[in-house]
Amino acid sequence: MINIDPALIKQTRGFLDPDEGRRLYDVALDAGRMGPCLEIGSYCGKSTLYLGAACREQNTVLFAVDHHTGSEEQQPGEGYFDPATYDYRFNRIDTFPLFRQTLVRAGLMDTVVPIVAPSALAARFWGTPLGLVLIDGGHSDAAAYGDYSAWAGHIMPGGFLLIHDIFENPQEGGQAPYHIYRMALSSGLFAEFPRTKTLGVLRRRRPEEIPPREIQQA
Repeated sequence: MINIDPALIKQTRGFLDPDEGRRLYDVALDAGRMGPCLEIGSYCGKSTLYLGAACREQNTVLFAVDHHTGSEEQQPGEGYFDPATYDYRFNRIDTFPLFRQTLVRAGLMDTVVPIVAPSALAARFWGTPLGLVLIDGGHSDAAAYGDYSAWAGHIMPGGFLLIHDIFENPQEGGQAPYHIYRMALSSGLFAEFPRTKTLGVLRRRRPEEIPPREIQQA
């Protein structure tokens, strides 16, 4: 059973389906045995609740990377704009106060390490191998590709790459997460696991599992 208050999950702003959240938790339990986990795109902390609870159980940490100024679709006038996330003093989105409130209420302040910075900047001098990376940041092609190229190489062999909001059909949602999902598979470095709704689950192959052709390309 997940040690998270169901009311807190429901009250926390975000776009994560409960079944997807449960899958995050289950995969992070495995990944947390190998090393720390990292998520890109924390927003107000809904995904952080699931990942953080699993990391707490494994006595590891979750790095939560988000600039907290909102993605493209969350800006004023866009479809996912939420006035509660807008700081009228500075005329910009600022989700960090709501995110920190979620951590305090969930008792995750000793498990989650917030990194308030753009993904590419946080990755620039990163050197810690990761058991799991969740990509759920900006959904433009540039943002999704930037997150994938910056972080996929830091996943340790046997670790997991999770990608949220995968839609094959353009009528159902943006294509950028699906594009990087296909890119990861075509690299030969990742094995595909069953998806949970729009959540893709890939595991980084160990060297002995990679065919010689993919090793040369890597």
